[in-house]
Amino acid sequence: MKKTVYSIITIGALALASCSSKEKQEPSSTKVDSAILVTIASPTGNNGNGLSLSGQVEAGQTVQISTRVMGYITYLKVKAGDHVSKGQLLVSISNDDILAKRAQADAMIAEAEAAVKNAKKDEERFNALYKQQSASAKELDNINLQYSSAKARLDGAKQMRSEINAMLAYTNLTAPFSGMVSQKMAEAGAMASPGMPILTIEEGGAFQISASVPENLIAQVHQGAEATISIKAIDKNIKGTVVQINQSSQFTGGQYLIKIRLSGADQKGLYSGMYANVFIPIKSTTNLTNTESPIMVPVAAITYKNQLAGLYTVSSNNTALLRWVRLGKTTGNMVEVLTGLQKDETYISSAEGKLFNGAPVKTK
Repeated sequence: MKKTVYSIITIGALALASCSSKEKQEPSSTKVDSAILVTIASPTGNNGNGLSLSGQVEAGQTVQISTRVMGYITYLKVKAGDHVSKGQLLVSISNDDILAKRAQADAMIAEAEAAVKNAKKDEERFNALYKQQSASAKELDNINLQYSSAKARLDGAKQMRSEINAMLAYTNLTAPFSGMVSQKMAEAGAMASPGMPILTIEEGGAFQISASVPENLIAQVHQGAEATISIKAIDKNIKGTVVQINQSSQFTGGQYLIKIRLSGADQKGLYSGMYANVFIPIKSTTNLTNTESPIMVPVAAITYKNQLAGLYTVSSNNTALLRWVRLGKTTGNMVEVLTGLQKDETYISSAEGKLFNGAPVKTK
């Protein structure tokens, strides 16, 4: 009997030990499964063979549709995302008052034309009388003056009508080129004011890249330089050419804006506003070894706690490691890292979960 009891106790102890062992093993597998997927990136700047920059896709031509008159919007049927053709009517504004002024101008012109016709007959009559010495020189001068005044009043009335017609043209706004409505800032029935934007039109099928170059590297970029643009949103690489270099950085914080024209055949799938990575090869690397290019990272990669700024890196144990950094100038969606990150170090640019110090991570 005692042996039976001892056997039961022994079996129970082994079962408990087995369960305890399983419980200890489960957290480790759960820990592996719960690793946060992250994307690793390197700072942009000068890599020795060329310039790596951050840019953004934008339309080749963008225009805001506005008016010079005040009135209620009576017609506005397009919306954001609609495609429009050159010359298509986009907006109509109430113009009853302007039409009334044009009718007044037409009446003034008719009256002035009658006065000119009558004054011309008087001039012809008095010229004949003067030749017959039946009219004095003074009378002829007065008739000529009346004729000149009548013609001046007619010209003034016609100019007034031209001005009214010009104002009337701003009550029917058409598309200056074929493209797409990217923004709608008013609705039908609203009051339009002079200079108030109503629509924004972007030229369709003609995209370019706008990028910023630090002042200590702008001398390495020239018009006509070839560039390779990487669009991560659509996983596409596109060739481009630098077509414009802004010569002033007064309003861009020491960064010089450049425009890169894309190849027309490679623009399929692009949308204005997409972020792009730009690489511009540099043939001559002379003086680049002594050039300190800024360390630029996306603003979205920065984490703020209280008044401190930091970004996450990956430790040797594949865990997230928060590193405090000091930031510099912000340009577009990129910010300069002054201290806390080296040029050859990587950082976590995005994560599919909430990061914290020591969180297990797994790169994509």
